[in-house]
Amino acid sequence: MTAPHPAAPAPLVAHTPDELRRALTGAGRVALVPTMGALHEGHRSLMRLARERADTVVVSVFVNPLQFGPNEDFDRYPRTLDTDTAVCAEEGVDVVFAPGVDTMYPAEQTVTVHAGAMGDRLEGASRPGFFTGVLTVVSKLLHLVGPDLAVFGSKDAQQLAVVRRMAADLNMPVEIVGAPTLRDPDGLATSSRNVYLSGAERTSALSLSRALEAGRAAVPGGPDAVRAAARAVLDDAAGAEPPVELDYLALVDPATFADVPADHTGEAVLAVAARVGATRLIDNVSLTL
Repeated sequence: MTAPHPAAPAPLVAHTPDELRRALTGAGRVALVPTMGALHEGHRSLMRLARERADTVVVSVFVNPLQFGPNEDFDRYPRTLDTDTAVCAEEGVDVVFAPGVDTMYPAEQTVTVHAGAMGDRLEGASRPGFFTGVLTVVSKLLHLVGPDLAVFGSKDAQQLAVVRRMAADLNMPVEIVGAPTLRDPDGLATSSRNVYLSGAERTSALSLSRALEAGRAAVPGGPDAVRAAARAVLDDAAGAEPPVELDYLALVDPATFADVPADHTGEAVLAVAARVGATRLIDNVSLTL
């Protein structure tokens, strides 16, 4: 008879900066994985990368109100700390930092971090104030945890780019590491928001990854061909049931997220955002033109 595997040791759960500091005493090389919880396989892949690179892995779980607009899904965003802590235990995470809103944003706080021109494009244009919310909470987490490296998913490519720019521009002593996008078996980029999709909506949502693959296949034709191939897939999806409502499709410079010209060569990111039913999804692929 096979003996059961022993339960994974529970990580320390810190709710305040003081508890966090005590948990990190003698931590050695520290990696931070910032999350909003509702942890899935994509988050697990970030934890595994962090585990390879550090002595101590910290996962933050904080649904950040500053990065939600007035008509977005802050109230219904999943909050599953007990389940998230169990996931962290399975991945060998040492510390879970789960602060409350009052801890992260005292009532008197007035200082925020703005992303500059890059933060006003694409996601920033569609969701005004989003990157201010992201950079403000990330900067606070970096100061509180003091990690040697912080791991972010490449699915949120523009977020990764603005965080890297913030760390460089503000001389933050931390390495920002981008982990590859994890995809579900059907090709949909893994996301906490995927749970909102009905079966029919998920089928429609697969047009995002199909559009990106069509764009990738058109790389030999140059930027205009890439955009046209991806848009053709999304135009068809606009007539699906339920329809895919396109927010943006853009081929951009990965350093600035500005549109690349028709004669661009070198690295680029093909990025898409769309709404299927009540759920907004984003995805991207990196290309070499």
